[in-house]
Amino acid sequence: MFKLFVRLIDDERGATAIEYGLIIALMAVVILTALTAFSNTSTGVFNAAMASIAAAMGGGS
Repeated sequence: MFKLFVRLIDDERGATAIEYGLIIALMAVVILTALTAFSNTSTGVFNAAMASIAAAMGGGS
């Protein structure tokens, strides 16, 4: 029984998958936080660019 317990502790086959999963989860949190933080700014920039394009095409005011 002790040998089985030691063997389970020394087994690292699933560690890499867990590490990659944690890295991906952390990246997703960072991306979502950045998108939330800059959403108002980017919306204003997008609206200004679209207004400029519409004005250049003669369809805007």
